[in-house]
Amino acid sequence: MKRMYSLIAIIIVFLCFAFFKENNGFVNRQRIPKVGVLTLMHHPALDEIYKGYVDELAKEGYHNGKNIKIEYQNANGDQSNLKTMASKLVNDNSTVLFGITTPAAQALANSTTKTPIVLGAVTDPRAAGLVKNNQHPGGNITGVSDQAPIREQLDLIKQFMPRMKTLGVIYTSSDASAVAGYHQIKRECRKMHISLKAYSIANSNDLNQVSEQMLSQVDAVIVPTDNTIAGAMQTLVKNADAANKPVFPATDTMVKQGGVATYSVNQRALGVQGAKMTVAILKGKSKPADTPIEYMKHGTPVLNIKQARKLNLQIPAQFEKDAETKGEVYK
Repeated sequence: MKRMYSLIAIIIVFLCFAFFKENNGFVNRQRIPKVGVLTLMHHPALDEIYKGYVDELAKEGYHNGKNIKIEYQNANGDQSNLKTMASKLVNDNSTVLFGITTPAAQALANSTTKTPIVLGAVTDPRAAGLVKNNQHPGGNITGVSDQAPIREQLDLIKQFMPRMKTLGVIYTSSDASAVAGYHQIKRECRKMHISLKAYSIANSNDLNQVSEQMLSQVDAVIVPTDNTIAGAMQTLVKNADAANKPVFPATDTMVKQGGVATYSVNQRALGVQGAKMTVAILKGKSKPADTPIEYMKHGTPVLNIKQARKLNLQIPAQFEKDAETKGEVYK
């Protein structure tokens, strides 16, 4: 009889241990935060933001698949996919959402007013209808702006093109960030007495024809932060090379693809800062409503020497030195 009681006791202890282990595992799984990431498309600039985001999360101690789960959704340039993908991330009980590009962020915002959303690569969140005020967002959204240092960029263009008569700007009319960038360029050109001609496209299919027309009417081209054009940069560069006209884009990755130069917002740094804001939310140290939109304070000098020489442009000596010592040079 004693042996039977001992056996029963052992079985009970074993079952209790197994139950506790399983239950504890369930609790641990539940405690692992989940970050849902939504992006509009693949292109070098956006990929750098995502890479910076994931790397910084790891640096902060959040390793994907171990103590955090990152669910990545990419619409591959089709905005009609964003709504479904955003809903999936929300319904999967993401702890925090990270939206790369304005359309992706807007899709997330339309899917939830409760789950915290961190913005990446949204030029003007207020103008995009994402927050009430960039300094006091007031809802479930905060993040990082990719607003380019337009004044610095225009000064740089004038250094490269001292005899320039007309500057062209091309942007995507359906991209709120690109439109905001265009209006900023327009304001600064007016202040600096630069003659500006504007051209817009509805989608990447328009870029070839519109850019050919533009390049026949201007001396140089500036491109604001624009994901559609960034994704089809090779088309713009091909036409610009044929017309022997320089392109001065907003981002470092677009300079690498054939632009001449820029003062760029570092795309990787946007992702890094977005991750830091995400971590602060995960740790309960901040709330989106009380966290101002953050801006990169200074542009990074980026130069494509090969492209400048191809177009027989005189490279400003100080800018070249700064790009070599403080920024990026593509040769």
